[in-house]
Amino acid sequence: QVHLVESGGGLVQAGGSLRLSCAASGRTFNIYSMGWYRQAPGKQRELVAVITSGGSTTYADSAKGRFTISRDNAKNAVYLQMNNLKPEDTAVYSCNIQAGPTRLTAFDYWGQGTQVTVSS
Repeated sequence: QVHLVESGGGLVQAGGSLRLSCAASGRTFNIYSMGWYRQAPGKQRELVAVITSGGSTTYADSAKGRFTISRDNAKNAVYLQMNNLKPEDTAVYSCNIQAGPTRLTAFDYWGQGTQVTVSS
């Protein structure tokens, strides 16, 4: 079993910054991609950013230039540095990892989510 624990959410004023953290524990085997998703009230969950095991990153257009994803393989952790936050960034942010013995047998695992609220 794999367990993800997130931290770092909270309430911040527009223009402020937050850093989200997510650590994986348990039978992770190999962790391939690690990413952050978010879901605002009444909206579908959307990708924010993802980082591969090789360090390649992909960002949603809304996150480019403001958010930075990084990972620490030794700690099985992924981070999301969010700068210049806007009210429209308000959402529940969840981390996701793809992990398993091989890429073909990897599963998706999700954290419980952390609330980010940006006030105007």
